[in-house]
Amino acid sequence: MAKSLITCSCLDSQSIDSKAFEGLDGVRCVGSGTALCTREITRVAELLQEGDTIVACGQEQDRFEELAADLGVETPQFVDLRDRAGWSDEGDAAAPKMAALLSDALLVPPPVKTFDIVSEGICLVIGGSEAALSAAVDLCMTMGVTLLIDEGQEPPLQRGFDVISGRLRSAAGALGKFDIGIDNLRQVEPGGRGAFRFGEPRSGARSACDVILDLRPAGTAPLFPAPEKRDGYLRADPGSPAAVARAVAEAAQLVGTFEKPLYLSLDPLICAHSRAGQEGCRNCLDICPTGAISPAGDHVVVDPLVCAGCGACAALCPSGAITYDDPSATFLFGRMRTLSESFRNAGGKAPRLLVHDREHGAEMISLAARFERGLPADVIPMDLERVSGFGHAEMLAALACGFAAVDILVNPKTEREALERELTLAQALADSPDRLRLLDPIEPAGLCDAVYGREVGAPVETPVLALGSRRQVARLAAQALHPGAEQPLPLPQDAPYGAVLVDTEACTLCLSCASLCPAGALGDNPDMPQLRFQEDACLQCGLCAHVCPEDAITLAPRMDLSDAALSQKVLHEEEPAACVECGKLFGVKSTIEKIAAKLEGKHSMFATGDAARMIRMCDDCRVQAQYHSENNPFAAGERPRVRTTDDYFSKRRDH
Repeated sequence: MAKSLITCSCLDSQSIDSKAFEGLDGVRCVGSGTALCTREITRVAELLQEGDTIVACGQEQDRFEELAADLGVETPQFVDLRDRAGWSDEGDAAAPKMAALLSDALLVPPPVKTFDIVSEGICLVIGGSEAALSAAVDLCMTMGVTLLIDEGQEPPLQRGFDVISGRLRSAAGALGKFDIGIDNLRQVEPGGRGAFRFGEPRSGARSACDVILDLRPAGTAPLFPAPEKRDGYLRADPGSPAAVARAVAEAAQLVGTFEKPLYLSLDPLICAHSRAGQEGCRNCLDICPTGAISPAGDHVVVDPLVCAGCGACAALCPSGAITYDDPSATFLFGRMRTLSESFRNAGGKAPRLLVHDREHGAEMISLAARFERGLPADVIPMDLERVSGFGHAEMLAALACGFAAVDILVNPKTEREALERELTLAQALADSPDRLRLLDPIEPAGLCDAVYGREVGAPVETPVLALGSRRQVARLAAQALHPGAEQPLPLPQDAPYGAVLVDTEACTLCLSCASLCPAGALGDNPDMPQLRFQEDACLQCGLCAHVCPEDAITLAPRMDLSDAALSQKVLHEEEPAACVECGKLFGVKSTIEKIAAKLEGKHSMFATGDAARMIRMCDDCRVQAQYHSENNPFAAGERPRVRTTDDYFSKRRDH
């Protein structure tokens, strides 16, 4: 059933062309107003009662949701066409963009996997200041509070909460599951006259809590990396009463059961972290701001409690072992395709994509629309929860599906290391690096200056359908951007695509590299001594180079867009050795000859001609030769007779 679209000109400050929406599936226009949130709100009420509506207003969303609740009807869907399209110096030409934004709003995102976090309200307050004591007093009415004060301080007389002294040695975990280690722990002995005293110290103490309120002095190092992203860990400067009050109020709300998204999925079987004790890829370990990722043998593990969902690890993962699920890359590719197709179907020519987050970016666009020039008619904003996980595959997919350029509006709090690395890689794979940019304007006017008057080339003539894994989409997009490319595209040193180069003079075909390759890019030939390579599968993780005993391997980051990258080629091969006894091919001839030259007549085990001849035998013939040799290592004396019950009885009779 089609949704009923309710539009508004917002006191005639924007023009709405309903004809632009007529060709969209799943929506029907039911008219437009000029002041639907005020004097025409009864009309909205009538339409809401019909059900299945979408309101083209983001500013007054709360009011319309309250209206739906009062009427007892389903809450409508919302799409902001005014700030993102209508309020613009080019608003009269914004109909194609409005059609694209509406089509995007009609997409149903897949459900996000979640898990429950239970907090029973056990709170650890750290700090010896009056502010920390006051915070403990305030919180003990609703939470189970323990106050950790500095060593040497006297305990307060309050008994509404526990007071301990000691040195905080370690802290791990997140909301609902913090693990604390304390040395020189001293607990209050409440008995006796006068001030309270602490008992004897003990080290190695461990405890658990649900919430940590850190009120140590400003300049003290936080307990965790990226402390603002650690759920349940609150910090405030004890010298700022307002900051302490906010932290106390927030801590008091962290009691109960909370739902947290499972941002990431992990497939350990294709993780390229390590093999056989040799470390390869560690992109996710190095980039994670919260320390949620840790090694676990040949692969890594992700702590969902600590993960803040920035997505940087998924953007940098070369194998796709870590994938982002909020939303998934597949849904994101679909959103970009829908925006591009709808814009062009509504009469637009060369759309540009502006990727932004729903906090800073959305506010910047709204302010630019209200007080500045707004966005140009060909710039389509696409909102994400966070932009740090928007990687090279997504950037290239946007260009390949019909966008002429892609701009990413970053938040001052955005983790940029992964984003900048991915931008550099995407620029190397794009037909023009100028098509891709990061925008970091200080004010809305700066955003307008960045997007107006920009000259970019034409989009691809035939947009492609982005399907498959992120690696497959990146290759498909690069082929669309470089039709008929004959030479591989050179890439930055940390790129996850490339070739393996082998020094054939040094390589002994031991095949250690092939046995440890996590992606199966390197392989052998069971019928003859060969090292084979499939470039499309190579992750450039470096495991092969690390494990090679001859240092014969180097990596060449690049992307070969030809079909040759999809098939195996021989990097090195040699003549096989034939067994001198049975003729069976069993190894590399040059290697066997080198071994024979070093051992024949020079080692006591191979001093005779017959013994030395075994070097040139296959495994089966070597065993046979050793078994029938004069000094047979398998030979033994006569097998002793099995002892029976009669033997024991006869022995007893003899005695």
